[in-house]
Amino acid sequence: MTLEYLQDYWWVLISVLGGILVFMLFVQGGQSMIFQFRNSSERDYMIACMGSKWELTFTTLVVFGGAFFASFPLFYSTCFGGAYWLWILILFSFVLQAVSYEYRRKAGNIYGTRTYDVFLFVNGLVGCLLLGVAVSMFFFGASFSVGRGDLLDITSPVISRWAPTHGFEAIFNGRNLVLGVAVFFLARMQASLYVMNRAKENADLISRLKRQTFINGAIFVLFFVCFLVLVCTATGYAVTSENGHTVQVDAIPFHYWFSLLANWWILAILLAGVVLVLYGWGRACFDKKYCGGIWFTGIGTFLAVVALFFLAGFGDSAYLPSVTDPLSSLTIRNSSSSEFTLKTMAYVSIVVPFVLAYIAYVWRQMDKTAPETH
Repeated sequence: MTLEYLQDYWWVLISVLGGILVFMLFVQGGQSMIFQFRNSSERDYMIACMGSKWELTFTTLVVFGGAFFASFPLFYSTCFGGAYWLWILILFSFVLQAVSYEYRRKAGNIYGTRTYDVFLFVNGLVGCLLLGVAVSMFFFGASFSVGRGDLLDITSPVISRWAPTHGFEAIFNGRNLVLGVAVFFLARMQASLYVMNRAKENADLISRLKRQTFINGAIFVLFFVCFLVLVCTATGYAVTSENGHTVQVDAIPFHYWFSLLANWWILAILLAGVVLVLYGWGRACFDKKYCGGIWFTGIGTFLAVVALFFLAGFGDSAYLPSVTDPLSSLTIRNSSSSEFTLKTMAYVSIVVPFVLAYIAYVWRQMDKTAPETH
């Protein structure tokens, strides 16, 4: 268990958690659709379906952030300490979600259910869009610099410094928004498929959900293809490291395209994920009796996201490039915890399969007590 092995191991775990998180965003996708239903009973049914899973999504987000903090603390301090407006907006939207599910139908609610429905919609839109923006920075970079010696500066002991807009610039970057929009419509497509799988006896609702699946899926495919084209044609940073320190950074046109070709296994995972998503989406749209598309699109989403994380972190790439100071770009070699910390946490990570088994058990138990549609 060398330091390099441990760094790779933890990036794999981060990628797995990222894949699970993006899949679980179907909860946010469902929340963004609540005003499209004809009556309050169907709206309540949609919210009840999403409400049975929102805690799993929130927990996955917390575990993802905690794992990133423990294994790659320089990323955590750089992003959360610099691009804080981006992350504050994400976290605030999830706070609105938690409050809404707690108080929406509570006795004595003075704001009315519609107020909390609006909060749920905001979380569905902002949560998906901005998480996509955050992941997109792994490829298109951000404006920051890292100065380890600055920790000794008594007046301002800050290891990294961000652009003066502190994250707002990432939100309004067109290339970042392409992935944000793709994630948003992917979540809406997945939500339609999930509810469709639950409401098997309501033919009218299923018919409308299939229409929503087709529309949202088509928009997702369009934006995701645009994102892949942008990534494959972008200039990426190839980093040379020695003993965990960056010694050279080279800007290479089409870097990620060449990286995909050089690392065929990442390309295979990505293609497998894309094929599964397209199959689940297409069959759900055009087979009138089929309602199980969520299982294919869910697994496909997981694989595609894991492949994107692998592409960003492996192959001597900078997973968070700095567009203003390339030598400050973050890699899994120069931003990780110490070997002792990574090794200790590696033993703790043995419980991860048990956690996943627990999530699967809770999922099934929640589905057994699902509300019925009318």
